[in-house]
Amino acid sequence: MLIDTHCHLDASEFNEDRTQVIARAQSAGVRAVVIPSVERANFDTVRSLAHSFSGGFYALGIHPIFVPQADESDLLVLDAQIKASLGDPRFVAIGEIGLDFFIPALAEPAMRARQEMYYTAQLDLALHYDLPVLLHVRRSQDVLLKHLRHRSHIGGLAHAFNGSFQQAAQFIDQGFALGLGGAMTFERSLQIRRLATRLPLEALVLETDAPDIPPAWLGTKQTPSRRNEPAQVAGIADVLSELRALPRVQLDDALATNARRVLPRLAAGLTAT
Repeated sequence: MLIDTHCHLDASEFNEDRTQVIARAQSAGVRAVVIPSVERANFDTVRSLAHSFSGGFYALGIHPIFVPQADESDLLVLDAQIKASLGDPRFVAIGEIGLDFFIPALAEPAMRARQEMYYTAQLDLALHYDLPVLLHVRRSQDVLLKHLRHRSHIGGLAHAFNGSFQQAAQFIDQGFALGLGGAMTFERSLQIRRLATRLPLEALVLETDAPDIPPAWLGTKQTPSRRNEPAQVAGIADVLSELRALPRVQLDDALATNARRVLPRLAAGLTAT
């Protein structure tokens, strides 16, 4: 079973052929796709989209890149939406949340503090509702971990992980699995490939982050139309299978088990379908 644990299927890049994109993913063996929200404006969109096809699941949260235009009332709306979604088997986590210190404007002290406020508020919602989180991790591993340590194990997924082995171990200790996607397919991505090869298999899950982070075979940054899509998770699994010298069947089963473990509502939803 293949699971794309992080896919922005609601993105405008899919507006012309979303139905075909979903069909290709299903033909490639993708059994489930988790669609995170990024702001208040698309809470309803990801929910409706997840309900539009077999294997669609969603998360609700405010992405750090959308923090500059967010209003604190958005957190109240998020709280209400989470509470209203608890009975929905397609709802699996709070996300995408986290911190982004890669973008210069977001790394300024005032904006870092604003990001941390939204991040910790959403961690507290996760704790209150006993839900895992989908974490955006970009040059922010240590600060993310600092706030996680102040709370009991929330767990979830550290999306597109590219930290050190020591940081990886700390996320794993906090109950997280680490997402591997298109970046791993590039031979020059030495650190990610080392992580993919040497970390315990039970710590890993697959993702695309579609339409972003396309795998190597879709070309370079200069290649037109490099749009990623959830069907590509099959090729990403092939690369990981080769790196770890594991048969695809064994790998797929292990990674799907990991995804279901860290996202218990996903496990329940898949069982119900």
